[in-house]
Amino acid sequence: MSKVYTWDQLFSRRQFIKGSVAAGVLGTAAGIGLFRPESNLGQGKSDQAAVKGTKLVTTICEQCVWRCGVIARVEDGVVKMLEGNPDHPNNLGKLCPRGNAGIETLYSPDRIKFPLIRAGARGSGLWRRASWDEALSYTAEQMKKIKDKYGAKAMMFNSTDNLSQPFFEILLKAYGTPNYGTQRSLCFNSMTTGFLYTYGTPQPGTDFSKCKYMIFTGRNLAEGISNSETQEMIEMVVRGVKVVVLDPRFSKTASKATEWLPVRPGTDSAFFLAMINVIIKEKLYNEAFVNQYTQGFEDLVTEVKDYTPEWAEKKCEIPATAIRRIALDFAEAAPAAIAHPNWRTSNFVNSFQTERAIAVLNALMGNWAQPGGLIPDQELSTLKLGVLSHPAFPIAQGIRLDGVPWQYPMVPLAYGVIQTMRDNILTGKPYEAKGWLISRQNPVLSIPERQKTINALMKLDFVAVIDIQASDTAYYADVILPESYYLERFDGLIPIKNKIFIRQPVVEPLYDTKSSLMIYKELADKLGLGEFLPFKDEKDLLSQQLKPFAVDLEELQRVGHYEMEDFQEDHSKDFEFQTSSGKIEISSGIMAQMGKKAVPTWNEPPRPEKDQYYLLTGKTAQHTQMFTQNNRWLLEVFPENRAWLHTSVAAKIGVKMNDNVVLESEVGKVSVKAYVTEGIRPDCIFMVGGFGHVSKGLKAAYGLGASDSALHKTITDPISGGSALSETFVTVSKA
Repeated sequence: MSKVYTWDQLFSRRQFIKGSVAAGVLGTAAGIGLFRPESNLGQGKSDQAAVKGTKLVTTICEQCVWRCGVIARVEDGVVKMLEGNPDHPNNLGKLCPRGNAGIETLYSPDRIKFPLIRAGARGSGLWRRASWDEALSYTAEQMKKIKDKYGAKAMMFNSTDNLSQPFFEILLKAYGTPNYGTQRSLCFNSMTTGFLYTYGTPQPGTDFSKCKYMIFTGRNLAEGISNSETQEMIEMVVRGVKVVVLDPRFSKTASKATEWLPVRPGTDSAFFLAMINVIIKEKLYNEAFVNQYTQGFEDLVTEVKDYTPEWAEKKCEIPATAIRRIALDFAEAAPAAIAHPNWRTSNFVNSFQTERAIAVLNALMGNWAQPGGLIPDQELSTLKLGVLSHPAFPIAQGIRLDGVPWQYPMVPLAYGVIQTMRDNILTGKPYEAKGWLISRQNPVLSIPERQKTINALMKLDFVAVIDIQASDTAYYADVILPESYYLERFDGLIPIKNKIFIRQPVVEPLYDTKSSLMIYKELADKLGLGEFLPFKDEKDLLSQQLKPFAVDLEELQRVGHYEMEDFQEDHSKDFEFQTSSGKIEISSGIMAQMGKKAVPTWNEPPRPEKDQYYLLTGKTAQHTQMFTQNNRWLLEVFPENRAWLHTSVAAKIGVKMNDNVVLESEVGKVSVKAYVTEGIRPDCIFMVGGFGHVSKGLKAAYGLGASDSALHKTITDPISGGSALSETFVTVSKA
């Protein structure tokens, strides 16, 4: 019988020996031990020390979802340096802190090094090592058992945005379940649905290079880094472009702006409705564009007639004079003026209406497909990869657990509402869920009401997790299938306009891990669904993707990208809007059909009661969501999150910088250090997300900071399905 390990045994520093390749190269340089495991655990797979010489390998980063180009310097089989690829448009040769710290993740002692099967009660932390054949067979057997007894619908699949996601989706469709969850409802559902029901496209681009006036609403590009877009934002600031930031907190983006507006949370839409009011009243909209390319303008005129700057000032607490001035200046800069689509705005139930107002404001400026304006979907101007040929998918039986579309009729099927899926595991309605396959996602730390998510996992018959590290969700799994790190594996190719880029191994896998592509493929084979993923290995798959092009895989690996010469961008359909009317819908036909207000409107948001505060969450430049907090290099520069308190609030409760405070909401309580500052509204408290891990397998991150998901209530916008995170109110007291 296989030996049973605890988390401490699996990830103890004592299991790592000095003098290994990783220790010699990284431990000395960074001052921390990143050591190879002892051979008696059987964890090592390849002997990188036997590889001699220096080489540069081009690949694609996965420290976040932006997919920056990377050039890795490998000396004697060890990755010594990661640099930005100047030929890659997503980063233009620059890497952020997270990208630079990828080496630590590769050589981290806390990686999952071989398949694990639970050896005690779920969540006990007891595991035994399994072979890949046993782990995949066990996973397939459990999935077959659930399908045979309860139907495919009882099995849920979850993943997040990544290059292998399309193949994960093939697997779930082949299995036959309707239940698929992503991170979108926790992030930008309100933005993508708001623009989808206005322009017919969920996320238009923005031309920073020629923009003369930019308004950001909660979009914090200086800390929520999207590399190339962040660079463009900084360059725009340097050029002297007028940048206005609406944010209750003085973020780093706000610090770069021409003007910071500390808007009351949940009232962004009042600001934009008042801007529209001024622009219509002063006839500053692009009449020719509105007449030719939009429909519903007269309905908008009627709706916004009472939304004056004076009215908005009482709602959003931005002076009417400032709103009027910004509206006039913004219109004067048009069409090179953008109200940025953002990602999450204020995280309220009314955020969909905010995004609709932002979308319509842009339409009034006539900035569509204009220099310095919004950029249409570039799909027609992007190379098309070769596709796999497979049988037709079975028809999924049963309604979805996440309420799409029966509870949320306007949420696209590809988005889903993951927080409702979790809730319905607990209620058992409309039917009982039995299994959950989770790839590269951490629901325990990302979905509001963390304890509910843990309870949902405990209720299921079977939980399988695919990850590179012992995430909080993996802690409660029955089987962990360890994925190779991005520096060790291939993924699906990525086309960007007339170029194709490759993620490829920089070094061979250090441990007994596999790429997600091969995990999906081999699991499909075990399930009897191999014909849906018809490739022998990663190279075979990538060669099939390259079939339409005059380049082979070996050449692509050598150069790092392929560029099609004489490729002509196709802008013939830039003004063919995929809406019911074929125009930009100021008045949405679908909204009208669903019995909703067809034009952007005001919905009053809730306010905290006395001695309560809005709980705001966001990002920092040094970490990605819930993924990088175990990276020791990044912890050196951002070791834990703190609760931002206004100085007046801190004085009231007798708290100084770095004192411990207790935050309490209706659903949870946490203790965290205070960050006392003037840079936040007195009625708000802010926390960076991603800390407060419960997995003891994350040895560096465990016990650091506090989790916002332990505090957030589950509140969902019935239109977009977005999670209204900021409608959680908390009290604060000295610990």
